[in-house]
Amino acid sequence: MSDDRVELLRQMPAFGGLKPESLQLLLSESTQLHTAAGDYFFHEGDRGDCVYILESGSVTVQRIWHDQTFVLGHLGPGDCFGEMALIDFCPRSASVYAESDCQTIQIPTRSLGILLRNDVEQYAMIMMNLGREVSRRLRVADDALFQLRHAGTAGTACS
Repeated sequence: MSDDRVELLRQMPAFGGLKPESLQLLLSESTQLHTAAGDYFFHEGDRGDCVYILESGSVTVQRIWHDQTFVLGHLGPGDCFGEMALIDFCPRSASVYAESDCQTIQIPTRSLGILLRNDVEQYAMIMMNLGREVSRRLRVADDALFQLRHAGTAGTACS
């Protein structure tokens, strides 16, 4: 397994603090995936059974509401996506497509099961890291929603 891929994972918040042998285990069960610009990794509502690590390229995260597409964000090299499905086992909450040609590491949920059986502490660490990443993204979304709701009310609060 490539030392470059282990180092990439080590530098990501979702995999921070994991032992090299745990990262090797996850990578040994993973698939390298090339996705052409314009192709989808997954669609909103799809079954979530893996997390993607973006090695190169860029992706757009989007949702559809009332037949309109809304962009939630853009991700680049070193970012991960699809992690919510590893935590809540629910269908994908958004769609992700390649803005440009992408090279990703696709880590399936079964890899986490293997990690759990081999090293429960390392499993707990990755789940806490993924929870922190989801929490960080939720805070950004909460802040944006708050600002949107209160954009016209500045200066009207009582003190």
